[in-house]
Order: sequence, then C-alpha cells, then structure tokens
Amino acid sequence: MKWEDLLYKTANEPVFNAGFLMAADADPQTVRVQLSRWVKAGRLVQLKRGLYTLAQPYRKIEPQPFVLANSMKKASYVSLQSALSFYGMIPEHVPTVTSVTTQRPEQVDTELGLFVFRHIKKSWFCGYKQVDLGSGQKAFVAVPEKALLDLLYLTPHADTRDYLYELRLENLGSLNIDTMLQIAAGAKSAKLDRAIQCIKTLINDQISEEL
Repeated sequence: MKWEDLLYKTANEPVFNAGFLMAADADPQTVRVQLSRWVKAGRLVQLKRGLYTLAQPYRKIEPQPFVLANSMKKASYVSLQSALSFYGMIPEHVPTVTSVTTQRPEQVDTELGLFVFRHIKKSWFCGYKQVDLGSGQKAFVAVPEKALLDLLYLTPHADTRDYLYELRLENLGSLNIDTMLQIAAGAKSAKLDRAIQCIKTLINDQISEEL
C-alpha cells in the first residue's frame, strides 16, 4: 500500500482500524509492517494495537477525544468527570477522558491524551446516548444523571454532602431526579440512595440561593 492510497482511504476517518485497510487480497502482515513504518516515520499515531489516526499535518479532521475513547473499547461510553464537564456541570476542564466499560479496566496513555476506562457490571451499563460532536463525529456519552451516578458509584465515600460540595456542581436544576432514581434502581445500591438524597438537598439549597 502506498502512502497516497492510505490518505485517500482515511481522508474522512478521524480514527481507523488496521482491518479497515485490508482488502480481500491484501497480506495482513505486509499491511501491519507498512503501518509500523509509518508510525516510526511520524506519519501515523498508534493509539492501541491496530488502531491509528493520521499525524499532523496529514489530518483533514481533528479526532475528537470522545470518539477516540469509544474506538479504543467498543463496549464503553464516556462518563464521570469527562461527561459532567462536557455538560457544563463542573467548572474544571478535564484533560483525561474517562469512560466506563463492561470489559477490563485500563489506562491508555497516547500522544493525543490519557484515556481511562473504569469497569462496571453489565446490568449497570445503561444511561448513555450518542451525541453529535461536530465535523461529522459522534460518540456515546452518559446522560448527565448517569454520569454523576457513575462517579458516585465508583468513588469511595462519595455519598456525603461534603464530597458533593467538593465537586462544585453547577446547573443542578437541569438534573431529572426521577431519571436518577430510575437508573439508580438498577444498581440496588444503598450508597446511591443516600447520594441522591444529598443531591436533592443541594438542589433545594441552590434554588434557595437563587431566590
């Protein structure tokens, strides 16, 4: 495969798998060797085994970090602080992209950023949607209620008012408590029940401050 051929095939792909390049008559080993050479030459960035994106200045589309995270693990969606920041619910910029997955937990450090995957059980793998990120890119991201619940569920001692105050949550009025209760019911967690009661208190406090 020539470099020009790869550019043509991946022109509109922010991230691609090696299998995407292998025609029926192509030798997989030959393709892998050529990809490895392009990585060493600085033309490609290898995110994980078999997963690549074009290096600068060859990109026509800048890969969105959430898209990269989804591509690294198919059974995953972006959640926790990453999703809360995306929705404007916490004030801090979050450089690390954190996702939840039913597969093994993992941390992947790449040239394009750090990606963390937290494990959850299959019955708790819910409460996410596909969001439009612009430039034709889409990714699976937790809804705000599930992003907060995932954070509380996976963080030790997170079911207290002190912990929730430390998060400096914003736009709490946009949360749907009924949705949170419905999602939390699937976890059957007393910890989440306590956390939701604290969230209700915070919402009431925020409303009182605004009056």
